[in-house]
Order: sequence, then C-alpha cells, then structure tokens
Amino acid sequence: MSTTLCFDFGNTRKKVAVFRNSEIEKISVLEDDTTPTILAVIDLYKPDKSILSSVVDHDPSIEQLLGGKTKFHKLNHSTKLSFTTPVGKPETIGADRLALCAAAVHYYPKSHNLVIGMGSCITYNFVNKYHEFLGGAISPGLEMRLKAMHHFTAKLPLVEADSNVPLIGYDTTTNLLTGAVLGMAKEIDGFIDEYEEKFGNFNVLLTGGDLVYLGSHLKNKIFADPDLIFKGLYAISEVNNP
Repeated sequence: MSTTLCFDFGNTRKKVAVFRNSEIEKISVLEDDTTPTILAVIDLYKPDKSILSSVVDHDPSIEQLLGGKTKFHKLNHSTKLSFTTPVGKPETIGADRLALCAAAVHYYPKSHNLVIGMGSCITYNFVNKYHEFLGGAISPGLEMRLKAMHHFTAKLPLVEADSNVPLIGYDTTTNLLTGAVLGMAKEIDGFIDEYEEKFGNFNVLLTGGDLVYLGSHLKNKIFADPDLIFKGLYAISEVNNP
C-alpha cells in the first residue's frame, strides 16, 4: 500500500492529508512548518511520496527533508499538469489554484468547471472542457472582510464568523455578519450567473474553510467538497511522482 503526504500551506493554516493509495485516511492541521514538525509526520506515517503546495514563505529546509525521506515534488509553474495555463505569467499563479484546477480536471474531465476556493481570499478558477485554465478572479475572504471593517473604522467591533445570519441585521454584530456573509453569497451567485450566461452548462465546485458559512446561503447548485485541494494535490503527485 502506497502512502502519500499532501501538504497545503495556506495563509491561515498549514495542513497535511495522508493518502493510502488514492483514499484520504486523515487530514491534520500542523502547528508550524519547522523540520521537527514535518519529521514527526514523516516518522508517524512513513510515506513513499510527498507533495507541497505553499502560498507562504515556509521554512525552505523542509523541502530538503521531504526530498531526502520521500519521493518529493513541490508544486510550481513548471509542474506537469493535466491542463494548460494562461499565456501571461504562469509563474504567478498560486499553487492552491493549480491544485484546485487539477482536481476539477481529474474528477470532471469532460466538463466546464468553475472551482471556487474559499480561504483567506475567494478564488474563482475556470477550467473549460478542453482542459484550459482560463483564469478567474480573486476577492477578499470572510475573515478578511470582517477584520477590514474593524481595522479601517474607529468604532466597528471585530466579530466572529457565523453562518446563522438574518437578511435584516438588528444590531451592529448582525449588520456586520449579514453584510459580509450574504454579501459574499450574492457575489458568488452573481459570478456563477455570469459564467452560465457565457458558457452554458458547467460544474460549480466549492471548497475551503469558509464553506461552512456560505454553503446554505447560495442559490445556485454546487458540488461542495472541503477536501478538493488535497485530491488535486494527490492527482498532481501521481503525475509528477510516478
């Protein structure tokens, strides 16, 4: 049985998924990206392969560690992918976006796919049925919106995210939550409507930490999968770590 570690270092959390063959066995949040932490994960699961997707300035020594202990691949613009990327500057595309597109092409290879990642930022990633990643959009995520309203004003409080929001806020807290949560939901629905008008039938794949707050407020039909980025990383690893 082959074991693969898929590391996802995002702006908010650093996580690792353990795959036994092609199935996810466990997903864990890491304390940090230091070599002792990574070595402990390696010693626990004894992986054959590993892959890293990072959008932060992580400890570079862990790449040497993973390369010495496993068959390792770092996701970047030179990675072998199952789709083409925009002509502009492929080296500027976030590793997380590449992983999400890889998952879409792997699971829905004959369809147009709009993959929406909901992390620190919302990323909209459109891959057509010809396996061309056309690009998309980036906007602030939920936590960023809530923090911005607190930071850039004198008296608005910092409130915690919540999915249970009213249409009409009745105090400062619910006004902030309604504006942020329902504002994001209307934004996402609006993008989906525009894509539908342009491309017709396509899949909408929704993933990321803010999924729990937004899923129930969206009117459009979606495929919600909180583990989509890890499934994409595994698919990329199988191509680049044969």
